[in-house]
Amino acid sequence: MYNIIMYAIQLGVAIASLFNEKVRKMWRGEREAFRILKEQVDPNAQYVWFHAASLGEFEQGRPIIEQLRKEYPEYKILLTFYSPSGYEVRKNYQGADIICYMPIDTVTNARRFLRLVRPCMAFFIKYEFWYNFLHILKHRNVPTYSVSSIFRPNQVFFRWYGKNYGRVLRCFTKFFVQNEQSKELLNSIGITEVEITGDTRFDRVLQIKEAAKELPVVEEFLFEEGGRRKEEGDSSKSKVFVAGSSWLPDEEIFIKYFNEHRDWKLIIAPHVIGEDHLQQIEKLLEGRKVIRYTEAAKTDSLLSTAEVLIIDCFGLLSSIYRYGQVAYVGGGFGVGIHNLPEAAVWDIPVFFGPNNERFQEAQELKKNGGGLEIHNYEEFAARMDELTADPASLVKRGEAAGSYVKGNAGATEIILRQLTVLRIAKRQSRADS
Repeated sequence: MYNIIMYAIQLGVAIASLFNEKVRKMWRGEREAFRILKEQVDPNAQYVWFHAASLGEFEQGRPIIEQLRKEYPEYKILLTFYSPSGYEVRKNYQGADIICYMPIDTVTNARRFLRLVRPCMAFFIKYEFWYNFLHILKHRNVPTYSVSSIFRPNQVFFRWYGKNYGRVLRCFTKFFVQNEQSKELLNSIGITEVEITGDTRFDRVLQIKEAAKELPVVEEFLFEEGGRRKEEGDSSKSKVFVAGSSWLPDEEIFIKYFNEHRDWKLIIAPHVIGEDHLQQIEKLLEGRKVIRYTEAAKTDSLLSTAEVLIIDCFGLLSSIYRYGQVAYVGGGFGVGIHNLPEAAVWDIPVFFGPNNERFQEAQELKKNGGGLEIHNYEEFAARMDELTADPASLVKRGEAAGSYVKGNAGATEIILRQLTVLRIAKRQSRADS
């Protein structure tokens, strides 16, 4: 049944690619993957394969990739993506030797892919459980790890009807999971090679914070009219609200508030930067002085008088959060929130929407006060009014958010320490034989 579904998906993607640009990129990318592998795979090299569905999962796996490359330079890195939103942004990432799409999980594709690559080790990030690829990796005795994975009781693996598909989990050599519940659920179905390491994304956002770049365009935007720069501690310093990875339902809420509270400057980095969406945002802003980042980069003459800066390009958000006093991370009114630690690491309170039950970091930030869940405009306005009226509370919530990130770092080191132990044991086994 699974393979029938995969072939149906393959056909569906082919048809959808005729009408949708994003699907077309994925379809072409999957076809290109085999050509890329044929041309670039070095038959004499040892490849460690990392697979990430999209950009968020890549950021979780990135600390391991970079630390592995540093500690074990004899390995080459193959990085695959499933989604164009990951591949298109990171196709030129310098930390990997080969980057391509992962073909749809049919038996034929999996066999062909693995014959070309012959990985010596494989890492699947968070939710990636591809039945055919994983079974063939197990059959070939390739050590395979699930990293930053998280499990919930309602997942198919733990339901009576998902027993057969649940066997895919036995293909992993070891699970590095985020929490105790995940470990207990895996143990309940007989999987015991499990270690609680937390989420490698915390290591990644701390790396980003340390390497964060100054952004002259954003800093110029925060100047007073007349050109005098607002220094830290200056009582006239702009109050700055940063909205990252926002969608229209998010924007309809926070923009309404800041249209009425113009003493705040607003930076919006939407998840989708297509022209239609950018125009929707500008329409919501009701005549406020707005400038786009790419326009400002060409001429800064309007920056110091602008009230809203729209980030209409990729790759800047993680550094932009540093300029805010309060942040909003989008997606919580849709399929789920985006990267909360990326904002929280800067010691600022973080707003997000209600669809966050599956996100442990959201639950923990709500508990410690660093995260603020909102369901509608009225809740958002009330919370913002509270923060504005009580600066001490704003600082306290921000410190709680930052402390949560720092307190959960270290997963990368634990995982690589385990791999070192496994490598030593493998060498000893070969020596003994």
